Amino acid sequence: MRRSVKRSITSTARLLIFNVLVQASARVCESRDLGRLRWAEASALQNELAGQRQRHEIRDQLLLVEHPHVITMGRNGHMENVIAGEEILSRSGIDFHHTNRGGDVTYHGPGQLVGYPILDLNEWRRDVHAYVRAVEQTIIDTIAVFGLDGARVAGATGVWVKGAKICAIGIHISRWVTSHGFALNVATDLQYFQYIIPCGLTQPVTSMRALGVSAGIDEVKPVVREQFAKVFGYETEKLACLMS
Repeated sequence: MRRSVKRSITSTARLLIFNVLVQASARVCESRDLGRLRWAEASALQNELAGQRQRHEIRDQLLLVEHPHVITMGRNGHMENVIAGEEILSRSGIDFHHTNRGGDVTYHGPGQLVGYPILDLNEWRRDVHAYVRAVEQTIIDTIAVFGLDGARVAGATGVWVKGAKICAIGIHISRWVTSHGFALNVATDLQYFQYIIPCGLTQPVTSMRALGVSAGIDEVKPVVREQFAKVFGYETEKLACLMS
């Protein structure tokens, strides 16, 4: 009887130790839904969080946000890819900002889901190419849930469907902590892309809505979180919105 009880206690202790070790080793990414927020405000928050991540003050982050109309220029961009002049952009209610992400010029606006992963690649893989491919895979897996067949294009970054770009990707990495990220056209008004040559490429752009998907941003967000967690090996925790 004593041996049976002792074995039971020992088995329970081992199980408890195992659960503690699993919980300790589980990688967690905190997902923050920022709602609709101007690009400059989101950029400031992103920079603040990236600094905190570098100092190991916070966990990895995934910021999800929708921006009002804005055009951003990457550090490798060319102004000739901005077709509209400053006056036209202003009259159309479109902000313009230079940024330290890679890539050329792109547009953000209502109906587009923007994701800013702030990850310490020291805890994943110190491989920039692998990171970009993983972000692409997150989007490919996300739109597959809605019946779309996403693909990569050789020599380019992003995700395409039937030869049209549905998601742009531009990143920045400092001390192996990532910032900036992806822009998935969910129900974006594609006419706004007429003001630029997106990413300096001549291929057309498309959106999930243009391809017959009726889902809105709020329906796509949880799928993005789920697929992101799967691709990067996270247990994702959802946080309340930081800003409204």
